[in-house]
Amino acid sequence: MNYGIAFTPLVPAIVLWIALAAIVVIAILLLLARARGAAVRVAALALFLLALANPSFTREDRDPLTSVAAVVVDKSPSQNFGNRTREAAQAQEALVDSLKRIKGLEVRVVEAGQADGETDGTRLFGALTSALSDVPVDRVAGAFLITDGRVHDIPANAAALGFQAPVHALITGQKNERDRRIAITAAPRFGIVGQTQTITYRLDDQGVTGDRAKITIRRDGEVISERTLSSGQTASVDVDIKHAGPNIVEIEASPLEKELTPVNNRAVVAIDGVRDRLRVLLVSGEPHSGERTWRNLLKSDASVDLVHFTILRPPEKQDGTPINELSLIAFPTRELFQQRINDFQLIIFDRYARQGVLPIAYFDNIARYVRSGGAVLVSAGPDYASNTSIWRTPLDSVLPAEPVGVTEKPFYAHLSDTGKRHPVTRGLEGSASEPPRWGRFYRTVDTRNATGSPVMTGADGKPLLFLSRYGEGRVALLLSDHIWLWARGYEGGGPHLDLLRRMSHWLMKQPDLDEEALRLQVQGKDLVVVRQTMADTVQPVTVTSPSGVTRDLTLNAGDSGEWRASLPAGELGLWQATDGTLKALINVGPTNPKEFSEVTSTTETLKPLTQATGGDAVRVVDGSSVELPRVVPVRSASVFHGDGWMGVRMRDASVVKGVGVLPIFAGLIGLLLLLGALAATWVREGR
Repeated sequence: MNYGIAFTPLVPAIVLWIALAAIVVIAILLLLARARGAAVRVAALALFLLALANPSFTREDRDPLTSVAAVVVDKSPSQNFGNRTREAAQAQEALVDSLKRIKGLEVRVVEAGQADGETDGTRLFGALTSALSDVPVDRVAGAFLITDGRVHDIPANAAALGFQAPVHALITGQKNERDRRIAITAAPRFGIVGQTQTITYRLDDQGVTGDRAKITIRRDGEVISERTLSSGQTASVDVDIKHAGPNIVEIEASPLEKELTPVNNRAVVAIDGVRDRLRVLLVSGEPHSGERTWRNLLKSDASVDLVHFTILRPPEKQDGTPINELSLIAFPTRELFQQRINDFQLIIFDRYARQGVLPIAYFDNIARYVRSGGAVLVSAGPDYASNTSIWRTPLDSVLPAEPVGVTEKPFYAHLSDTGKRHPVTRGLEGSASEPPRWGRFYRTVDTRNATGSPVMTGADGKPLLFLSRYGEGRVALLLSDHIWLWARGYEGGGPHLDLLRRMSHWLMKQPDLDEEALRLQVQGKDLVVVRQTMADTVQPVTVTSPSGVTRDLTLNAGDSGEWRASLPAGELGLWQATDGTLKALINVGPTNPKEFSEVTSTTETLKPLTQATGGDAVRVVDGSSVELPRVVPVRSASVFHGDGWMGVRMRDASVVKGVGVLPIFAGLIGLLLLLGALAATWVREGR
């Protein structure tokens, strides 16, 4: 119980102060005049003033409240290295047991720092604030952090904690740990295809100095550079951007002897290749109704630099017209097909037949161009089945089918089983119905001895479109010259823009259109594994998280040719996936996640804050065993740690359960006091 005196004035406070001033003045005058009974008179006036103040005796019935101590357990990925998980579990068990033995202490345990795929770094103090958010400041006894010391939300000072109690850090992990990592210091996000981009990186070694490491640099899995660096040394590498889309560059350092983890020995940079100008050479053999279809498509793309020639005047045509009166531009065959052929990403022959314009040797150049990585598209008409067909040149070695004639009959183009899986033709608008919701063609070139399967078929199920690979290059063979009917809207038209654009981009090696590919994508908080294949089944995919945890995924069939699976992207950093043949990499979050930038345990990062609160940061591992300091209750002190012990600040907080009030001047007691004062004054005056 607590006892006290409370005042509930019967008059405004200003009246009491005026009365007090008047009594003081009267007392001074009486004392100066040395009047008889001055003390009794002043005492009587004081009693009347006290009665107006209405004092009361109070009694409070209080129940003591427990003090609250918080235990924050670090569950971040870096706690998985070495034996830290086991050490943290043992430290938590021993600490909570010790705290629960202290009478009047409530213990709250909270786990924090779990990887969520969004938060960069380990954040324990935010969890501590949440755990104590409903606890008054005068009940907080302290906080204990069980962590490896790599915390990334440490307050600037002790005042920012919001309470005045000790904070202790119990550090897992061993002294003198060693680790190596690759840190990316500068890397571009985009690059022009055909140009080089520079990546700057640094070799960081912790726990060792002067050591050297072998650095291996790969682009899309191919080794492009190897060198040796010393600890702390910064270096740069120039990377050729080979293709559009992501160019995955891996920088990997050789392992450090007895290092904590090899997970951060490798860094990945994804540089999106952007084509500055796609150079396309379009050669039309003769004017025809569909000639402008290709020209309009290519000219509508601002990224395409089109060179278009139409052969109107073959060399054998002699009509006596003087050369200086001809307005036709000479066809620069030597420049295009010998000197600068490799400057083009795509060569298109639109109903082109041999007319003596291109020597046979130039077709041999084109075949070599394809084998070394170039692309050729043949849009064939009756010319392809004629005696002057380009099949009857050295180009036949890369063309996928031999012409044998022409069929003239109306037909609907259909996707073959292969075409339903191929990224170029899969899902073309109108292809799902029977007949397809697009216009008919009226002519197709018959072929034989085809290499590979067509992706589209024409009249009587005959091949209509081939997409083939030869060497490093690609070839497309469209066996009808009537696609212009789709462009003109005949019978409702057809998806000519989608088809021709996809076909052109596939020929120019757009990665999104590859037939066999393994990709990783981040969708919201999930990591999606996508396997594009032309096969009927796929192998399971092994996914490796940034912390080195592996998981086998069985993919489920999605759209034709696509298989998918997903899992939570719960960690920031480098994710890897492989099915044994293909490999995919993706970096979730920043290039250098804080969680893996420094993984060695330390007491130094938390020690300034803990000591500012009166606490301390100590290691819990001695050799191979976990040993904690004694935890003792402390009532009042500025330092809550010492040799082999840590303290919690016990509070005296309580809650009022009941209040008793006894007014002093109320009732008979008050009346007797006032009457006694008047009587004493009268008696003294009567002497």
